[in-house]
Amino acid sequence: MSNLALLKEPKQRKLLFSAGLSWMFDAMDVGMISFVVAALASEWALSSQQVGILTSTTSIGMAFGAAMAGFLADKYGRKSILLWTLLIFSIASGLSALATGFIMLCIFRFIAGLGLGGELPVASTLVSESMPVKERGRAVVLLESFWAAGWILAALIAYFVIPNYGWQAAFLIGALPAFYALYLRRAIDDSPRYLEQKKVVRLGLGKRIASVWSPEFRRTSIMLWVLWFTVVFSYYGMFLWLPTVMVDKGFSLVQSFQYVLIMTLAQLPGYFTAAYFIEKLGRKFVLVTYLVLTAISAAWFGIADSVGSLLAAGICLSFFNLGAWGGLYAYSPELYPTRVRSTGVGLATSFGRIGGVIAPFLVGVMKGNGVRIEVIFLLFFVTILIGAFSVLLLGKETKGVELAD
Repeated sequence: MSNLALLKEPKQRKLLFSAGLSWMFDAMDVGMISFVVAALASEWALSSQQVGILTSTTSIGMAFGAAMAGFLADKYGRKSILLWTLLIFSIASGLSALATGFIMLCIFRFIAGLGLGGELPVASTLVSESMPVKERGRAVVLLESFWAAGWILAALIAYFVIPNYGWQAAFLIGALPAFYALYLRRAIDDSPRYLEQKKVVRLGLGKRIASVWSPEFRRTSIMLWVLWFTVVFSYYGMFLWLPTVMVDKGFSLVQSFQYVLIMTLAQLPGYFTAAYFIEKLGRKFVLVTYLVLTAISAAWFGIADSVGSLLAAGICLSFFNLGAWGGLYAYSPELYPTRVRSTGVGLATSFGRIGGVIAPFLVGVMKGNGVRIEVIFLLFFVTILIGAFSVLLLGKETKGVELAD
């Protein structure tokens, strides 16, 4: 990862890599559920609605986890909450392997979601606060690039493990990050900005929430909440259903996993180009451009009917959508001061996760009622454009601006 070398301080590179691995494990767990449900749909004879409920259950946990972790990270520090969220989702993932029925698996996935949703905004805030202004945006996008590594890992596990050893083995592998938390406890420090902020009187929870919606930040919060909702809604609606959609288009389960793995590989160059452009052309440019191209790719994927066009559309969808995600995580912590940063990002992320709850379930209902795939992906086309225009009209550029304390 040559972009990593652009960070001058070894301590900064170590923090980015260490937090990045925890991010990768998060993505691996989220990715695996999309492959597991494709296998479970036949093994447990799940309806489309049940598949939608199962994938949405994780997102419900992520919505609660993002808000709670944001509050707690502003009170107890970024590092400690990062460790706890990592432990929660990895232990719950391991327990998911013991599920003997649909309801039990939903409960374990909700608990895993609490950790998964909490880790992401806290990790991005920690990295953002620990980097110099000229490298901050690039560093957070590179942190997000570990998401692609996690999805690739999930796709490899799905391709090699699930057909031979069953979906339970995939969840057991998801428990391994619990051991990584022991290393992370010694490997990283809390952000210097947070430690400096601890010396002054901190705001209570009610005042932090009120501050996020004060006249000073109201326009920013509206934009960020709309952006998070539309991005999360479209991502989880499309990507958690990709293996199943490929099966519906006539491919076998193993072929489906293989093609989704190829599409997932396109996420890495998407991140790396976004990491380059975000410091050259700005946050708004990356977000608006990559989201508009994601919307076009979604519409294309919906109408694609050959292997070549499906792969090409899926590759473009992965490239631009995940590049936009990198910009989103870089942009969000830059919009609030240190005293409410994790709270502001956590609340926006939590609201966005509601979209992650609705979309997989909505796709399941629409498929169950016979709605065509091209119509479903047209819905995502419109949703993504709404997010792009919210940034264009309401967003402020933060490239080169010092974080506010």
